[in-house]
Amino acid sequence: MTVRNFVPILLLIAAPLLAQAPAVSSLSNQDFGFTYHLPAGWDPIDTQATLPEVKKRQMETAKTEDEKKEIACVQIPISARRGAPPSFLAAMALPFDCFGQIMTEKDLPGFAEGSSEGPRAIFDFADPVYGSYSMGSHHIWIERAKGNPKGHPEMPYTLEIACSLLKKAAVCWMTVAGDDQSLKEFEGGAITLDGDFFPELVPATAFEKKPAS
Repeated sequence: MTVRNFVPILLLIAAPLLAQAPAVSSLSNQDFGFTYHLPAGWDPIDTQATLPEVKKRQMETAKTEDEKKEIACVQIPISARRGAPPSFLAAMALPFDCFGQIMTEKDLPGFAEGSSEGPRAIFDFADPVYGSYSMGSHHIWIERAKGNPKGHPEMPYTLEIACSLLKKAAVCWMTVAGDDQSLKEFEGGAITLDGDFFPELVPATAFEKKPAS
């Protein structure tokens, strides 16, 4: 199973939102089994006004019924921005009860790799690095890459995506960070996964090579 529309939807929404004024938005959503604590200084963005139109455009190009189901079911419970040039972070969830399937650990690589394709439509990234780590019983897949918006090599950005499977949903947390501080704050956001609290989303060891067993 691969979920190719997950982050493409996010990026289609993210581009116009980077220029939008902040708006009140729900920052926690236990409906999907997690709570991410937004770092101080990040301004929430309300995606609900633009999400239906983005989903409609994606539906028009969907090739299969599964793709249409993915688009219809995907939700964005968290989105925010900070600074200038603006950095963006968001969480996207694909609820299993809506999608009609429950993913397993063997589905995570394909799901995560599909999720990382979307940013390439808007940014040029190079030399991605990958990692994995555990938070309690949850396995996390993570990718980081350096790049810039297409046509703007003078604007360095860092893409980072962390994905996992919770009891109720598949979830990706993503940032397109315009500076090191934004990346650090995204990684340092406290998170609760299926009721278990962790002080940071991405530990410092996330990209360390694991010794061969």
